[in-house]
Amino acid sequence: MLPRKQKVGTVAVIAHQKKTFGGGLDELRRLLADERVDELLWYEVPKSKKAPKKAKKALKEGADLVLVWGGDGMVQRCVDALAGSGVTVGILPAGTANLFAQNLGIPEDLPKALHIAFHGESRKLDLGKVNGEHFAVMAGVGFDAAMIEDADRGLKDRLGRAAYVWTGLRHVRGELVRMKVKIDDVTWFEGEASCLLLGNVGTITGGIEAFDDARPDDGWLELGVTTAEGPIQWARVLGRMSVGRSDESPFVRMTRARKVTATFATPMTYELDGGAKGTVTELKAKVVPGGITIRVPESTEPGSS
Repeated sequence: MLPRKQKVGTVAVIAHQKKTFGGGLDELRRLLADERVDELLWYEVPKSKKAPKKAKKALKEGADLVLVWGGDGMVQRCVDALAGSGVTVGILPAGTANLFAQNLGIPEDLPKALHIAFHGESRKLDLGKVNGEHFAVMAGVGFDAAMIEDADRGLKDRLGRAAYVWTGLRHVRGELVRMKVKIDDVTWFEGEASCLLLGNVGTITGGIEAFDDARPDDGWLELGVTTAEGPIQWARVLGRMSVGRSDESPFVRMTRARKVTATFATPMTYELDGGAKGTVTELKAKVVPGGITIRVPESTEPGSS
């Protein structure tokens, strides 16, 4: 005889209507019927920028578990709204890019992902915070952000992850920009660079292992500056990254930090978790230790997959 499932309380679903996997939202409803949910709150949004309002509404309605249906952009919007609330979040990776879920070992399999959301281990994970907004995976300025901004223009829906490769080829000739990067108010880098990356996990855009030792529960942000210019140097950088040796590239400088301030000689595009956020001449970032509680597979250490 199977053990009787315990009641969960109030569960909120925040779903991106245009994202799907498995049998879609209809299958999700059927699977939820098998869980002992006291009350189900259901919110669908046409775009991720409308998710924070629903996340805050779920908190007001007393949600004990918030299920986020979508990709990294959807997750980023929701964790930004839920950070520090103490509510538990389950990720249902229905997006084009599901890097946060992949780093945590949450599969792109609806029944398995939902099982983890209800019965996995609750872990307090770090978040990054850039210019007042939280992120779960990474923040980027320069080449990386310009590539993502370009890919956002309808390409991701048509090409999926290949959109990043396609647009990346168009941006490898981007100019170097003079920048100053301070860690805890001490200058760490000053010079010309093509990209600044902040990472909370190891695997970033396009499945690249950018930060080999990153963990989302260690109280640190990984920091990298790339001085590569042109396709040949970028090919060397990406080649080192592909074999997990990012820090050995002559065009990459890496460290870790709790607080970062970067200033740029000219306005630069920045992104959070794969979503373009506009242009800035200054970027202030910090780690938020244990900023969000996420359900992960029971035997998986965050960042180990």
